[in-house]
Amino acid sequence: MRKIVVATDFSERSDRAIRRATLLAKDIGASLLLVHVVDDDQPRRLVKAEQKIATDLLSEQSGSIRDVDGLECDFSVVLGEAFEGVGQIAESIDADLVVIGPHRREALKDVFIGTTAERTIRKSRLPVLMSNGVPAGHYRRVLVAVDLSDCSAEVLRAVGELGLEKKTAISVIHVFDAPASGLMRRASSSEDQITDYIADEKERASGELSNFLKANHFNPVEAVLAPMDGSFADTICAVASRLSAELIVVGTHGRTGVGKFFLGSVVEEVLRIADRDVLTVPRRRAR
Repeated sequence: MRKIVVATDFSERSDRAIRRATLLAKDIGASLLLVHVVDDDQPRRLVKAEQKIATDLLSEQSGSIRDVDGLECDFSVVLGEAFEGVGQIAESIDADLVVIGPHRREALKDVFIGTTAERTIRKSRLPVLMSNGVPAGHYRRVLVAVDLSDCSAEVLRAVGELGLEKKTAISVIHVFDAPASGLMRRASSSEDQITDYIADEKERASGELSNFLKANHFNPVEAVLAPMDGSFADTICAVASRLSAELIVVGTHGRTGVGKFFLGSVVEEVLRIADRDVLTVPRRRAR
């Protein structure tokens, strides 16, 4: 049976994660493990008190999921830092997915160390789903971003392994860049010349995307080619909004150079600006 780990700090944000994980577990026949991490860098008396409170709350929540949703559900309280504790327990039980709530935006802290959510994703060798939206039902539309790299191939495999294709319409987006267009404008090239150049770049990107999907035996309902408009993350999120996709799927590593997908750049920006769920897939997933 597949296993989904859900991180919770008993906030409203975490409630979204639990609800989304419950819906996914029903779709793919998975069991749930609710995890709460107690900060052990505090007086022992407080640690023990928090452990007791967390154990009581998780026992109640997991029991409710078993009774109401008919799912296998257990819980665990671990000591340490949130972003490390969640990943460690997920790997120890060979989980298929980690689900977390949306990150809490704390401006100064975010600048220096990143949010707990982003640090969890950075450390994880498993796919991590950030549940940004309020779960109203099963996913109906999913947008998968690919840059034609090996990591993007892992992303497509993860989509298949998590059973997302069974009940949802999967669209794939490849954001292509036309790097010479800026130079052409500065050189006073005509709009027709620039338009022809971008059309040629789109045709080239179309062929590369088609070959990539065939090589990975992936058949989306729609393949979207989008010229970069502002940034890769802006373009991906804009297309997701246009398609009414409830979930964006991205890889945490990818090409180097202009089109690179790696945490700290495109993926981090998607995590920060997306108003819908984001699933991140690392290049090498623990098994």
